Amino acid sequence: MTSDARKLPTGFGRLWTAQTVSSLGDGVMHAALPLLALTVTRDPMALAVVAAAGTLPWLLFGVLGGALVDRWDRRRTMWIADTARAVLLAIPAAAAALDVLSVPLLAAVAFLLGLGGLFFDTAATAYLPDLLRRDPALLERANSRLRGAQTAMSGFAGPPAGSALLALGRAVPLLADALSFALSALLVRSLPAMSRPVPEVRESLLRQARAGASYVFRDRLLLGLALRPAVGNVAFLAVETVLALFAHDRLGIDTYGFGLLLTAEATGGLLGAGIATFLGRRLGTGTALTCTAAVEGLAILGLAAAPNPYVAGLALAVCGAGMGATMVLAPSLRQAIVPARLMGRVASTSRMLAMCAAPFGAFLGGWLATTYDVRTPLYAAAGLLLAMTAVTATMTSNRRVEAALRDSSDRQRSAESSRPARVADAVISA
Repeated sequence: MTSDARKLPTGFGRLWTAQTVSSLGDGVMHAALPLLALTVTRDPMALAVVAAAGTLPWLLFGVLGGALVDRWDRRRTMWIADTARAVLLAIPAAAAALDVLSVPLLAAVAFLLGLGGLFFDTAATAYLPDLLRRDPALLERANSRLRGAQTAMSGFAGPPAGSALLALGRAVPLLADALSFALSALLVRSLPAMSRPVPEVRESLLRQARAGASYVFRDRLLLGLALRPAVGNVAFLAVETVLALFAHDRLGIDTYGFGLLLTAEATGGLLGAGIATFLGRRLGTGTALTCTAAVEGLAILGLAAAPNPYVAGLALAVCGAGMGATMVLAPSLRQAIVPARLMGRVASTSRMLAMCAAPFGAFLGGWLATTYDVRTPLYAAAGLLLAMTAVTATMTSNRRVEAALRDSSDRQRSAESSRPARVADAVISA
């Protein structure tokens, strides 16, 4: 992708602010929700239910949600989803104030928040390329800023803020998150309206959802882009499941040190998001994606062999950098090449594959650690990442990327050139 000197539109600033505020609220709840659950129960299975409830919407409704987003106005979908989440959080806040919180209530709230997140995230992913007119360079710059803000807010500022707010009262972090959603909804409501994609021949929702999923599986480039986070989630969840145990037993890291270890990964993520556009320009997007995937695998291999906490922290920082760059380059490319009418379904299909893969990774990590050794899941994850890199390298090559960008540019020019003719035809018909 070539660089572009043009500035991002003013509407992007409001979208960035909205997602930054919302990410701060997400970070607050990331720390506060499990701690709130601990005030209600000490049963590990009950805590697992609350933790898993937020991911279920993607597993159950991911592709259908994308099909709905492709039917709806995307800006309206975003602000309604955030407004609904702000109102929803008033329920557990009131329950906390009245001391009637329960595990079923927290699980239901986590599920509904996840459902709102499904619609907001899918609509935002589909709205951004419309706002930036599918300009590949602008999409990379925009996603780099969005990813950096998300990492900073949800990874750095949000969790400690959530713990601190919880100390003031159980309802306080819930109300803070509600406020973040309300502010985000107001900002999104002020964004410029975008014309909706030309509607397809009227089909059932299920048929449209299937068409979006098949579009991903038939296109080798899109399939390669989808396989990376899916296989990556298996590997990273295998690592995450045993990371605390590995850090404690093998590296002698205490609770405070473990927090610093995670901070090293988040710091690497910020760096990776910041240099993603540079890597894409220097190496080509396809080669850059292959390199970042290889870096992730080698970094996890270094983590498995780390002799001390310092090497482990460096390995996690390098891994975070690879992940941060990947999470800028891959979505930007997808947004640039997928037709507007399919954007919601393609984005949700890719996200659903990644979410479905995560539980397998957690199970794999726990089983390998129990059967063999706490380092084994890390070595397995590294091998899985490197194998995935080799398999998808040709699927996301520079040659394939450039061909897809040319096709997308041709489609866009064709659509723009035909638009006046359609307007003229409408006037004649009238």
